[in-house]
Formats: sequence, C-alpha cells, structure tokens
Amino acid sequence: MTTPSLPFALPEEVGLSSKRLQRLDDVLRGEIDIGRVPGTVALVARRGKVAHFEALGARDPASAAGMHKDSLFRIYSMTKPVVSVAAMMLWEEGRFLLGDPLPKYLPEFADRKVAVERGGRIELVPAARDITLQDLLRHTSGLTYEFRGDAPVQKMYMEAKTYRRNQTNAEQAATLAALPLMYQPGTRWEYSRSTDVLGRIIEVLTGDSLGEVLAERILKPLGMTDTDFFVPPAKHQRLAEPFARDPDTGAEVQLLEVRDRPSFESGGGGLVSTAMDYARFLQMLLNGGTLDGVRLLSRKTIEYMTADHLGGVPGTPDLLIPGYGFGLGFAVRLQTGIAQVPGSTGQYYWGGLAGTSFWIDPAEQLFALLLIQAPGQREYFRVLFRDLVYAAVAD
Repeated sequence: MTTPSLPFALPEEVGLSSKRLQRLDDVLRGEIDIGRVPGTVALVARRGKVAHFEALGARDPASAAGMHKDSLFRIYSMTKPVVSVAAMMLWEEGRFLLGDPLPKYLPEFADRKVAVERGGRIELVPAARDITLQDLLRHTSGLTYEFRGDAPVQKMYMEAKTYRRNQTNAEQAATLAALPLMYQPGTRWEYSRSTDVLGRIIEVLTGDSLGEVLAERILKPLGMTDTDFFVPPAKHQRLAEPFARDPDTGAEVQLLEVRDRPSFESGGGGLVSTAMDYARFLQMLLNGGTLDGVRLLSRKTIEYMTADHLGGVPGTPDLLIPGYGFGLGFAVRLQTGIAQVPGSTGQYYWGGLAGTSFWIDPAEQLFALLLIQAPGQREYFRVLFRDLVYAAVAD
C-alpha cells in the first residue's frame, strides 16, 4: 500500500528560500561525508505544502545501501505525541477527566510511596496525592526513566527491568506500580515512563491493545501506512540503521530490534515510521486536528495540548531547555528569546532517542522533520537543523 502524500510547492511559493534550503542539504551532506551520521531524511512544509524533502547518505552503513525518502526509522519518543493524541481523542469522548486519579483505572497505583534521600539513606514517604492523568501527559507523575541517571529509584527501575520487549503493557504497568516514585506527583517535570502508563490506560479504556487503538483511530485515518510497533519482513530492506560504533566515542550503538512484533507496545518509544507518514501526523496537528477531511481532534483541544501545563514547575534543563514549558505531549515555547535555538512563541516539538526530531511553528504555518539514526549526535543535529530551516524563511 502506498502512503498518501501531502501537496508540494516550490520553496518560494510558500515563503522559503531555495538557495538556503540547498545550504541545509549541503551542510547535512558535509556531516555525512565526515562520518558523523550515516544518512538523513529531511522534510520542511509551510502553508500546507511540502517545500523540501530530501534523502541523503546511507540507509545502512554496513551495506552502503542508499537512504530513500521512504526509509523506516525507529522514532522512539516521537511515539509520545501520537499516543497523547490517542488519549485526548478518548478525553474528547468523555471517557476520562484529566484530573482523574490514576488508581481509578490502574488500582495497583494506589497508595504510592516516594523515595526521599535523608542522611545518605532512602526513606519511603507517602505520596501527598495520587498521580493524575494530566500528570502522565505532562510528565509530572513522579515516575522516571532508568537511563536518565543513577539515582536510587532509577537503579531500582534498572534492576526491575522496566523495559522488556517480552512483557505486556499491563505487566510493565504493574512493575512500575511496585516501585517508589522519584518525586511527589505534580512537583517536578521528570521525563519518564509516564506515556508507557498512558498507553496502558488507553488499553483499559478501550479493551483493545495500544497498537490496535493507534491503527484504527490515527494511523489508518491519516494514511500512515508504514507506522507500526515493528517492521514486517517485506519492509526490512527499508529499515535505516546506525553506525555500529559511535563516531565520537567509539561505543557500540544498539537500537531497538524492530524486525519482530514485540509483546510490549511502548507508548513512550516503540513506533517505527517514515518521513511522509509522520509529516501527515504533523500537518494534522498544524491544521487544528484535521487532515484530508478526517478530523481527529478539535482545534481547541490542540490549542490546549500545546499550551504550557507546568506553570513554573521545575524540570531537567537538558531536555526541557530554557524558554520552554511542557503541554500534553509536547514541549512548548514560552517566548521568542532565552532558548539557544530560534522559534516563535507557541512553537511545540519533541524528538526521539535515536536522533529523530520535529517541531511545529503555528505562527509561521511551518513544520520540519529530521530523521536520523545517530543517538550520540542527536542534540547537535536537532539544533543544527532548526537553525538552518529557520534561516531559510524568506517572508
């Protein structure tokens, strides 16, 4: 099945500079030539039309197979916005309230304890309140990620093997519920397995697997025919791969094995997708919840999701960079300045562990998407790509 496309336009027709977009390609090609990244797929759209779409370099550096526009990428945490949209579709149907306590749907999360370090020892104290579904969407649940540090709770996550492809979503939620929280709910933005738990909530509310819900409610309606939690054999030759070793550190690079269907459908990081598939999702968001006559969400719901939901709640600055807050599934730009990357107030974005990234700028009617498989270089390329795309805005 062929993935539906989006309308195309020459850059100047939508207020972009062809010359400066060529400079973007030249810079990315230079990075490929010096061995910083195997290959890239970049897509830039403005005013409802794709103005730039290029595949460069190698899809698989081991075989020297070339990158193509329909190459498949592990998008990791770019799964989160998709799952957040699925959750908010259920919210629009009145299936839950954002203030609902998590134990209402997953009773194992009742009576949570929080790990507090005192005098070099860990003390477990009662949570001041339940985690809410809003906490899951905005990452203020008190949950964490085991790979984000070596705090006691993160070590517990590692020991409990909270990520396993051979577990079900229900089993992972039960494992997380048995571990203490890292922070009191609602007091700190901590990037976490919250969206994995949200995926389990979606299963409980619908009675279907997360993959089935995403397919029926988002992927099929939007024509995202290449997006799934695994890559079937007929598409293996399209899967983008990283270097075997990180070009900066020499460390071995291991990404998710996605050639077989996992038991665990990670709402926080399990999807594989293509540039055009994900571009259709982004255009739906930029359109206010609709694409090609299919409406997934209300315009007001999109506005609500992409507003700041932290209100000064502190976060970790390496991911929630200065000048940004967080909404329901997205980081949200609060002002034009402060951040070390360009953008407009109201811009929202997120990325994935292997290097994929996107942002949407409603004020400029623009979105951009970069797909790479280079975990160690992801922060560099995200900033570089954003700088170069904004430099191509001509009017």
